Amino acid sequence: MILLDYHNHIIQDTLKTRFNPDEKPKPVDVSFFDFDGVSYHLSTLDDNDAQLRLSIRWSCWSELVQYGANDVLKREYSAWIVEPEHGFDFSLQFNLENLGADPEELVRKVSLLKRNALAAPFERAFDAQAMAEQDDSWDPSSSQLMAIRYREGEAIYIQNQKDRVTVIFTSQFKDETDRIYAKVFFDAFVESRKKKEFQSAPQVIYSLREPPQEIRHLPGLLDSDSQGYMTFVLFPHNYPAGPVREETISRMQIFRDYVHYHIKCSKAYMHSRMRAKVSAFLKVLNRAKPEHLSAEKKLASGRAFRRP
Repeated sequence: MILLDYHNHIIQDTLKTRFNPDEKPKPVDVSFFDFDGVSYHLSTLDDNDAQLRLSIRWSCWSELVQYGANDVLKREYSAWIVEPEHGFDFSLQFNLENLGADPEELVRKVSLLKRNALAAPFERAFDAQAMAEQDDSWDPSSSQLMAIRYREGEAIYIQNQKDRVTVIFTSQFKDETDRIYAKVFFDAFVESRKKKEFQSAPQVIYSLREPPQEIRHLPGLLDSDSQGYMTFVLFPHNYPAGPVREETISRMQIFRDYVHYHIKCSKAYMHSRMRAKVSAFLKVLNRAKPEHLSAEKKLASGRAFRRP
C-alpha cells in the first residue's frame, strides 16, 4: 500500500514548464479536479500570455475562511493573491517574466494550495490547545468545534481540548463490502497501537452509525448503517511545532481518501486472486476429463466384442 501525495500533480507539472525562464510564455486554459470535489482553472489572461492565473473552487470554502484560511493563504501566497475569478473562490496570478521567488519552491507551494487552505482549522485547533494547556482557568465550554463539510454527506470535525485535539471524519460506505473492509482496516489501526513501538501514535476509534460523544448533539447526522465515524485523538507530542506538525496536518487531510483508495485497491486485488483461482480450477477440471474409450473390447482369447 502507498500514501497518497498531498500536492496536485497537474499544477506541479504544468507550472514546472511555465515557470521555466528558458521557455517562452504560451497560452494555456485547463480545467481539472482534485480529491473531495475541488475544481481548478489554470489559464493565461486573454491579452497577455505572460500572466498566468490559478483559481480554485470548493463547496466548503466559506467554512475554511471562517476558520482562518485567508490568514494562512496570505502567509503563503501574499505576493500573488488577486481578486477571485468569476465563479471561483480564490485566485493566484503570476507574472511569468518576473516571478519574484525561486521557481522550484514556488511550484511546490502552489501545488499545495488545497492542502494549505484546509490546514487553517487544524492550525487554529493546535494553537488553541497550546494556549489552553498554559491557562489554569481554561473553561471546557470555550472549546470550539469546527465543522468542515467538504463533501456531500461527509464532514471533518475538529475540536481543541486542554490536553488534546480530536479530529472526527464522517464517511459514507454505501457498499456493504466497503463497510467490511473499513472495519478490517480500523481494527488493524487499533491492534497496531498495542505494539510498544506504536504506543505514541494517535488513538483511533471507529464506529458505524453511532456518532462519537463530541458530535452527538449536532443536528442532521445521518442515521444509517452506511455512515462511519473515524475519530483521531491527537496529543501535543503528535504535532510539535515545525515539520512534524505540518506532516501531521497533511496526513490527517488525506486520510479519508487514503482509506477509500485502499478499499478499492484491496477489492481489486481480491478479485484478481479470485479470477486466478478460478482459472487454476478450470485447468484441473480439464485435466480430469476421461479420455475417449474405444467401443471395441477384446477378451484374453483374442475374440472381440463391441460395447452396446
